[in-house]
Amino acid sequence: MSAPTARAFWLRGPGAGEIRAARLREPGPDEVVVRALHSGISRGTETLVFRGEVPEHQREAMRAPFQVGDFPGPLQYGYLSVGVVEHGPAPLLGRTVFCLHPHQTVYVVPADAVVPVPDGVPPRRAVLAGTVETALNALWDAPPLLGDRVTVVGAGMIGCCVARLLARFPATDVELVDVDDARAPVAGRLGVRFAAPAGASGGRDLVVHASATAAGLQLSIDLLRAEGTVLELSWYGDREVALSLGGAFHSRRLQLRASQVGVVAAVRRGPRTTRDRLALALDLLRDDAFDALLTGQSRFDDLPEVMAQLAAGRLPALCHTIAYDEE
Repeated sequence: MSAPTARAFWLRGPGAGEIRAARLREPGPDEVVVRALHSGISRGTETLVFRGEVPEHQREAMRAPFQVGDFPGPLQYGYLSVGVVEHGPAPLLGRTVFCLHPHQTVYVVPADAVVPVPDGVPPRRAVLAGTVETALNALWDAPPLLGDRVTVVGAGMIGCCVARLLARFPATDVELVDVDDARAPVAGRLGVRFAAPAGASGGRDLVVHASATAAGLQLSIDLLRAEGTVLELSWYGDREVALSLGGAFHSRRLQLRASQVGVVAAVRRGPRTTRDRLALALDLLRDDAFDALLTGQSRFDDLPEVMAQLAAGRLPALCHTIAYDEE
């Protein structure tokens, strides 16, 4: 087949994005051509990248799977893409698939880089697969026990995905905490209780922190019972975080541990591959409660301005999606 034409979103430099033509290679026998339907903006990470806040010593670790260019730019960045296979092996041809690919209208990737979207999962909802995968990995890292009292601090994309998965644990008391009272209806749709920081419940067995703020992390520690655990999911870029670890932190034997989606959690690393984990995340998205996270949509041509608004805090959103249907 002749190589299709494509357009891609590029970060020209910190704070400046643009749409460029993309030159695609001819697909090989074990590759697929995917035409994008939707992509999602991972607001926390992608706005840090957009503002040029990736620390130099973390630039290699923070590369996206199909990133083009280097931090701080010019580069293509993103990893929540859903599209249709237009060319490739027969079992994938015509299938709707998820891929960890930057925002681009058409792209060529190895066939094993795409995962079919299950029946019953709308393509737009499927962009959440990468975020649900992060939440799933976190709950493998710090699995709650039956009847646990669990708080999630930070009602962004990741925090909300964690809260929804926790809501499905039997006899588990789940509270979602955020400074924005507008997230209360979202918590209700996810099946969990909402609280502002001042009204958050104490004595928690597990607190999952996802607010990406020092105040949120300190609150998470303060909400624990003796020998409780904070699981840290936030990524702070080049910002330093100050905590008060005096007082009861040691006497109550509190734990603070990190979780990161780059590798499968140790307790599942033997039987599960990263592809298995992503396929499970897509299957979990049969749950229509996740639609509460889809809070806005724009056309691909508008993506440079949308990213600028998200990065500046002028566009409130959980997961803002990009539609490619007019391409």
